[in-house]
Amino acid sequence: MTSKAPLPVNEPVRDYAPGSAERAALEQALAAMAGEAPEIAPVIGGRCVMTGKTRAVVMPHDHRRTLAVAHLGGAPEAEAAIAAAAAAWPEWSAMPWEDRLAIFLKAAELLAGPWRDRLNAATMLGQSKTCIQAEIDAACELIDFWRFNSFDLTRLYAEQPLSPRGVWNRMEYRALEGFIFAVTPFNFTSIGGNLPTAPALLGNTVIWKPATTQLLSAWYTLQLLNEAGLPPGVINFLPGDGPAIGAPVLASPALAGVHFTGSTATFQHIWRTVGERIAKYRSYPRLVGETGGKDFIFAHPSAEPATLVTALLRGAFEYQGQKCSAASRAFIPESLWERVVEALVAEVARIPMGDPADFRNFIGAVIDEPAFERIAGYIEYARQNDGYRILAGGGADRSTGYFIEPTVIQADDPAGRLMCEEIFGPVLTLYRYPDRAVDDTLGILDRASPYALTGAVFAQDRRAIGRIAARLRHAAGNFYINDKPTGAVVGQQPFGGARASGTNDKAGSLWNLIRWASPRAIKETFAPPAGWRYPHMG
Repeated sequence: MTSKAPLPVNEPVRDYAPGSAERAALEQALAAMAGEAPEIAPVIGGRCVMTGKTRAVVMPHDHRRTLAVAHLGGAPEAEAAIAAAAAAWPEWSAMPWEDRLAIFLKAAELLAGPWRDRLNAATMLGQSKTCIQAEIDAACELIDFWRFNSFDLTRLYAEQPLSPRGVWNRMEYRALEGFIFAVTPFNFTSIGGNLPTAPALLGNTVIWKPATTQLLSAWYTLQLLNEAGLPPGVINFLPGDGPAIGAPVLASPALAGVHFTGSTATFQHIWRTVGERIAKYRSYPRLVGETGGKDFIFAHPSAEPATLVTALLRGAFEYQGQKCSAASRAFIPESLWERVVEALVAEVARIPMGDPADFRNFIGAVIDEPAFERIAGYIEYARQNDGYRILAGGGADRSTGYFIEPTVIQADDPAGRLMCEEIFGPVLTLYRYPDRAVDDTLGILDRASPYALTGAVFAQDRRAIGRIAARLRHAAGNFYINDKPTGAVVGQQPFGGARASGTNDKAGSLWNLIRWASPRAIKETFAPPAGWRYPHMG
C-alpha cells in the first residue's frame, strides 16, 4: 500500500471582531495566563531538569509583570542533550514515515483547535504581539508549517530515479547521522516551532535552543508536541544563553546540521566555528540559516500613492518592525514625495500603541531593554546628524514597557547608516530621488546594503515593473509587486533570502526539507552478467 499525506490547505485567519466568540475566548485565555507563572526548564530525553539558574520571563509592554520563571541550561545540560538525541536516534530514524507524519499532523489539529488560544495568548503576552499578529504567527503559520512540511515530505520521498529493463533503481532518504542544532529567534512563535520539527519530520533528532525572550510560547509549543505524541529525546529543549549552549554543541563530533534564524553576526560565528572544526565532525554539517534584512520598498513615479502609503505603514510598523522582512528603507520619487510623506506622517500620528491585550492597539513594545537601547540609539543618531530629519515619531519610553514610537526619517544619503544597517525596530527611513534617476537609484539600492531578503516595487507602468524586477533580481529572495514586503504565507511564498540574509533554503518548502535528508541510491540487478568479457573484445 502506498500512503499519501492529506492535501494541505492554509489555515484560515480569524479576525477577532468585537463581540465574536473567538475574541471572548482569547480574552479569557489572556486573563488566565497573565495570572500564571509556570516554571520553564530544559527538557532532556523527556525529563525536566531544574538547574536553579533562573531568569524571570516578563511582559515587554509591562516589564514589572513576571510571566514565568525559566531555568537556564549550560554545558552539562548540553552534553546530556547530545547523549539523549543519540539515544533516541536509532528508533526515531527507523520509524515508518507515516507514523512520524501523524504526530505533526495531529499537532497541527491540536493547534487549530484546543491549543490555539493558549499559544496565541502566550505570544501576545510574552512577545508583545497584537491579536492578529499572534494569530497569523503562532496559530496559522505554525499549523501551515506542519501540514505543508508533511505533504512535501511525501513529494520528496516520491522523487525516484529511472529503472531500465532488468534493473530496479530507487532512492532511500535517510536521516542525517548525528543531531540537528535548532536555534530559534524571539519574533516568531512559528519559527520556534518549525526549525526543530522540520528536521525531526525526516527522522533526525534535535537540540532546540529557543531565544530567552521567547520562552513562554516555546514552552507551550513543546507541551503541544508532547500531547501530539512526540517521543522523548527526539526534540530536546535547551533554553540558555547562546555561548553557554552553543560552545559544547558545536564542539560535538555528532553535529549533523544547524537550523538557524537570528542575527547575521551569530550565524557567521557558527559558520566560522564549524569551519575551524570541520575535520572533527563525523559528517560535514548542513548549515541552514535565515539572518538579517534591510528590506526595501521602491516607488516608481507611476506608483499609486494611497496603496504605497498603506504598504509603508503595515510593512514597516506591524509588530514594531521586529520582522526580518519589515520595510526599513523606501525610495520615493520627487513627483510623489509631498503627497506620500504628508499622508504617511498623518497616518503614523494615528497609530495606537500599548498593551496588546487592548485589541484597539496596532503595535506593542519592542522585545527587551537591549533592543530598546539599540533602536533608540539609531533614532538619536538621526537626531544628531545633519543628513537626517525626523518626520514623524522619534519618542521612546521604557518606564513601564519598552515602547518606541513608529518613526519616519528622511535621509539625504541613500547609502548612509540608516539606509543600509538593520535596525529591527519601528523605524522607516525614506530617500527622495529625482524621477529621471530611476536606474541610478536602483543601482544604489542594490549595492548599499549587504542583505537580500525581501523587497517590493510599486508602479502602475507594466514596463517599468519588468525593468525594475530584472534590475533587482538578486536584491531579494522574496520580491513583491504592488504589495508590502512582509507576510509570506507557507505554500504560497516560500521564505528566505541570500547574501547576508541567509542560505535561501526557503522555510516551509521542499527546498528546506531536502537539507535534512541523506539520500542513498540503491541499484538492484535482476539478471547480473556471469562473465567479465565485453562484446568488443571478440
